[in-house]
Amino acid sequence: MKSLVNKKIEMNKKSFIPFMVMAAMFVGCNTENKIQTDNPLLLEYETPFNVPPFDKIKDEHFKPAFEEALKRHNLEIDSITNNKEEPTFENTIVALENAGSLLNNVSTIFYNLNSANTNDSLQAIAQEMAPKLSAHSDEINLNAKLFQRVKFVYDNQNKFALDSEDKKLLEETYKGFVRSGANLSDADKEKLKKINAEISVLTTKFGQNLLAETNAYELVIDKEEDLAGLPEAVKAAAAETAKAKGKEGKWVFTLSNPSVMPFLQYADNRELRKQIWNAYQKRGNNGNDNDNKDVLLKIANLRLEKAKLLGYESHAAYVLEEAMAGNPNNVYNLLNKLWTPAINKAKAEAADIQKEIEAAKDTFKVAPYDWRYYAEKIRVKRYALNEEEIKPYFSLASVREGAFETATKLYGITFVALNNVPTYHEEVEVYEVKDKDGSHLGLLYADFFPRESKRGGAWMTSYRSQYMKEGKRVAPVISIVCNFTKPVGDQPALLTFDEATTLFHEFGHALHGLMSNVKYRSLAGTSVSRDFVELPSQIMENWAADPEVLKTYAKHYKTGEAIPDSLIAKMEKAGTFDQGFATTEYLAASLLDMAYHAIKTPITGDVNTFEKAAMDKIGLIDAIIPRYRSTYFQHIFSGGYSAGYYAYIWAEVLDSDAYAAFKEKGLFDEVTAASFRKNILEKGGTVNPAELYRAFRGKDPDPIHLMKKRGLN
Repeated sequence: MKSLVNKKIEMNKKSFIPFMVMAAMFVGCNTENKIQTDNPLLLEYETPFNVPPFDKIKDEHFKPAFEEALKRHNLEIDSITNNKEEPTFENTIVALENAGSLLNNVSTIFYNLNSANTNDSLQAIAQEMAPKLSAHSDEINLNAKLFQRVKFVYDNQNKFALDSEDKKLLEETYKGFVRSGANLSDADKEKLKKINAEISVLTTKFGQNLLAETNAYELVIDKEEDLAGLPEAVKAAAAETAKAKGKEGKWVFTLSNPSVMPFLQYADNRELRKQIWNAYQKRGNNGNDNDNKDVLLKIANLRLEKAKLLGYESHAAYVLEEAMAGNPNNVYNLLNKLWTPAINKAKAEAADIQKEIEAAKDTFKVAPYDWRYYAEKIRVKRYALNEEEIKPYFSLASVREGAFETATKLYGITFVALNNVPTYHEEVEVYEVKDKDGSHLGLLYADFFPRESKRGGAWMTSYRSQYMKEGKRVAPVISIVCNFTKPVGDQPALLTFDEATTLFHEFGHALHGLMSNVKYRSLAGTSVSRDFVELPSQIMENWAADPEVLKTYAKHYKTGEAIPDSLIAKMEKAGTFDQGFATTEYLAASLLDMAYHAIKTPITGDVNTFEKAAMDKIGLIDAIIPRYRSTYFQHIFSGGYSAGYYAYIWAEVLDSDAYAAFKEKGLFDEVTAASFRKNILEKGGTVNPAELYRAFRGKDPDPIHLMKKRGLN
């Protein structure tokens, strides 16, 4: 799916300086301290723009760095808790905000690498550190003496001269303690600690199991006739994969999206489509060491237990209290409103596919591994549109520059490629982002291609969030990570239009992080509710598909010719093609997420039975499965989107309405763009999202624009 925006523990770096002085005193005293002072994670970064020194960091540096960072943070918390002065906003709330810079730096680097370039060593450290970090967080959140200081400031906030951002930080800090169990009895606090520790281990295990399952499977083809129907580029990519795996002369397809999805879309061999499809949709569900059924069941039930301990009837009620949706009923209202037109359209699409099957004199009933194959045939017949005809116009370089140019036209910002900045992998690109006045806005890392050390999907994250220090803006360091089709031979990476849209999507998240302009890092950039965070990303998808913009960036990789109007017209006509399928599989996954997290009593049965019952309840047809089945639904069991997968469609109501404002006044209207930047991109979590949206649009969003966009009206 699109985006997984990582929320990190945010802390300030200046509290790290005393440790550096102390460490210098012990140089050469013993082996342990020698390791500490040689550890790049524990030294000031002497790098351009103060980015992490990836070229010096080794796996063995992380564990001692975590240990030292935890000690430092504990000392800082003790200093706040035991302060003899009366609690104030500065000595308690701001001090908490600024505490733990070293832990933030270490954990940010570690968990980003564990997602984008992992190995057995990092995964072992992740398993070991999960309960320790959970316990550390609980020790802070459940510290009664510390909470009393926070509560005193909250209850007496009128005594302090607080501006709106100060008040928001105070509110979020206080709520954070309460929602983390600060008001619980001592006995219940101990229960909560155990639950949190177990959840942290299980969610880590879920992601590791999924990566192992994805990497374990290969479809090895040694007969060229079994490649019938596949485009030459797809076959060439499979041959390159085989060569890299020591199987030269064969073709290897994997479960990474750029490999499995084209196979399902084009391969004539139905049995092979079925084979790779079954491997794809049974990940984590094979009864082996990487099975996720028991793992996710425990996660769901523990989340319910935690929610009830905190006074909520379900995990969904707990999560959604802080979202734009507010409660589970509002989520269900939106999803159910869209479900009926979506499933009706999907049934009509299934009937069309069945006719296509019967026209070929076949008698089987359409199955999930048939859908993409026959939908592609119908698309070609109905719209004379073949995706292979489109791809030559969407080289990665062209799409990336198209996203950059769109941002330049909207906001005046520019991007300068850098080659003097350390990266964590040779494929990673780095850009300095400059504001329209030429000043430094931030840094952007881009990591585009799949590898076995990277989890699937696409996401944006940060290595440093924006904040203010001594009245000056500290610029953010942002990263986007994707899994796009790789270059083959002399041919550049040619993207599907869906991949091109994904690049624009993640780039939209990046703009949200880069343009942040707030006082406190915990409120910066993407530190907003899940159902609002997708607005800046999804609105960028609209520019990716707009004919006016397409003409500027979609250029043939050989000739440089702009995409012809005739091809754009075909794409527009086919714009809502197969949207019944796309919307239905997405809504099914969203409702599956809610089924797991709106429960009020523990799940006692089998996961597969539970999933089937949830899908039967909504009337999902056999030819479609949820976009993510339970055992590989990483968004909700390992990625922070529990009771939040609906957020993409909620935000699509916002982005469709917001883009309508640009369509009304001009795609690159300066006033509209300036308002979007000021009211949405710069504000982070400093203001209620609904208020931010109304400040931009002047009214609440109208869902009609979403219905039109998806062809559901």
